[in-house]
Amino acid sequence: MLKLFKYLKPYLWQSILLLVMIGLQVWTSLQLPALMADIINEGIMKNDLDYVWRTGILMIGLAVFSSICAFTANFLSARIGTAFSRDVRNDFFKQVLSFSIADIDKFSTASLITRTTNDINQVQSAIVMCLSMALRAPLTCVLAIGQAIATAPDMTWIIALAVGVILFLTILIMSIVMPKFTIIQKLADRITLLTRENLTGLRVIRAFNNEATEKRKFDKTNDENAKLNVWVDKILSLQGPLISLVFNGTTLLCTWIGITLLTKDIAYLGNMMAFMQYAIQIVMSFLFLTMLFVILPRANVSAKRINEVLDSKPKITWRDQTLGKPELVPSVEFTNVNFKYHGAEENVLENISFTAKAGETTAFIGSTGSGKSTLINLVPRFYEVTDGNIKINGINIKDYAQGDLMRRIGYVPQRGLLFSGTVRSNILFGAPEASDERLHLAARVSQSAEFIEKLDKKYDSHISQGGTNVSGGQRQRLSIARAIAKDPDIYIFDDSFSALDMKTDSILREALKPITKNAVTLIVAQRISTIRDAEQIVVLSEGKIVGKGDHYELLSKCKVYREIAKSQLSEQESQDELAKSETMTKEVKHA
Repeated sequence: MLKLFKYLKPYLWQSILLLVMIGLQVWTSLQLPALMADIINEGIMKNDLDYVWRTGILMIGLAVFSSICAFTANFLSARIGTAFSRDVRNDFFKQVLSFSIADIDKFSTASLITRTTNDINQVQSAIVMCLSMALRAPLTCVLAIGQAIATAPDMTWIIALAVGVILFLTILIMSIVMPKFTIIQKLADRITLLTRENLTGLRVIRAFNNEATEKRKFDKTNDENAKLNVWVDKILSLQGPLISLVFNGTTLLCTWIGITLLTKDIAYLGNMMAFMQYAIQIVMSFLFLTMLFVILPRANVSAKRINEVLDSKPKITWRDQTLGKPELVPSVEFTNVNFKYHGAEENVLENISFTAKAGETTAFIGSTGSGKSTLINLVPRFYEVTDGNIKINGINIKDYAQGDLMRRIGYVPQRGLLFSGTVRSNILFGAPEASDERLHLAARVSQSAEFIEKLDKKYDSHISQGGTNVSGGQRQRLSIARAIAKDPDIYIFDDSFSALDMKTDSILREALKPITKNAVTLIVAQRISTIRDAEQIVVLSEGKIVGKGDHYELLSKCKVYREIAKSQLSEQESQDELAKSETMTKEVKHA
């Protein structure tokens, strides 16, 4: 947790003022018992009412001043604690944004959400408590012990006994509950994961009538978390009554010993009263310290989880500036690329080599699990290649600055993802400075303009988080419009036409041709109809290239591609396509 204290550095002067206020508040509060003893010894005992009035007014003034100092200290501690959590959360979020997909998979999305919210809140509470109590309690304790010894040295052993008992009880309770805090945080991660999983997959759960199963899974984790929290709270709840017992026992002991001493010297009354108040302040100080001992272990567990993310070095590192000058004509070149996921034993992709040129469409097709989407995700460097090289516009992707590489890529994911905002903000997400002309062009080409014009506020119509207030096909088209608005060097369509009907798919691809004439177009697709006009089709099987060429070349040469075509075309269409491919092959050989 100490590593996070660096975030307090910008608030050094506020922290110093806070300490000054705490020091003044402690000093003034410790004057009150001594003044009370003076009132009894010098005023009441000597029947000096003027002294009683003067000292009483002074006590009221000191009490008011002490309250003002306490209020200021509490305000500053809350202010610093809030600013601290804001700064930590900003850096945490910035760090998460720098992570690759593999880094996020390592921690899990649910765990990162819990760390961003619950863990940082736990540390913030500890920081506020430390700022307000970590100095006040020890300072009060030390000064009050000094005052108590000076006031009634014969009774100081009572304080030593009370403090010893409190320390023993606190250490015993903490040793029991501390190991459970880590388990509680992991269970909180699990609850977040299940909640997120069920909310995002609610339609599937209902479609398969599986609510009861999912509820049982959630209830099991939730019950386990509740039982553990109840058990910890039961143990911690013992602390209050035990401290109260010590507190009341100390008061009774002070009264009993004090009365015994009063029988010998009635003038001891004022000192006895002052000592009792000092004893109460000392015990209360230790009570506040025990509260710190409750909060700090939990906060320390949370701090470790936060530091684990902040100290984690992203698996993919980027250049501050791009090395070399990228070629003006866009291109994507894979050379002997191998890739396997972290922790996996076998390659998902093996010996992948191809070149995609500007003005041409390079398509990828293959059976499910053949590695198409994985391959396409290597281009924007979502994952790092295990072996081999990828060049974008003649420059190795490892030599690019992140912003420079991403500026050149228009990426359309497999599942259309929209952000809360408006239609306009979603289309211009990657190009906020783009003109209205480019906005409308992107909408027309993506076949989004028609349904956008029917919305109440057209381009300023609201889009819900995840685009839940538009259909799947509309989400997909707006995702495509977002890539077009960016006007990139490289268009990546990761099975992005799957949510579109055949007619819209055909019209959209035709409209894309003039837009992408100077760019590289990479398409992952399942449908032959989507990629049959591509200049280069790469056929994948089990992570390897088993065919490369245009539609008719592959029909005649590649068995895997021919089987995919047969599964999607009617028998007559399949025969016609095969006959045409054979004719074209003969013509090429004859030429």
